[in-house]
Amino acid sequence: MALHWNIPRNKKWIGQIFAAKAAKNGGIVRRKVSSVKQYATVNELRAEVKARGFHMLRVEEQYLIICSSGNFRVIC
Repeated sequence: MALHWNIPRNKKWIGQIFAAKAAKNGGIVRRKVSSVKQYATVNELRAEVKARGFHMLRVEEQYLIICSSGNFRVIC
């Protein structure tokens, strides 16, 4: 995904998350809560996750994004 200078900073930052190899391969990406607050908002990130049909969790001070639209189950 090519990033352009005329795209707002928060959109570029969020775009970089989903351009990661793990995201493209259906893996898990994580970002610190403080990073999300610094570069975008949790609502912006949540909207993009939902638009892609992915799942997002908050574990302590990190957001985990499961880059798959399939079902998942918390085992323990």
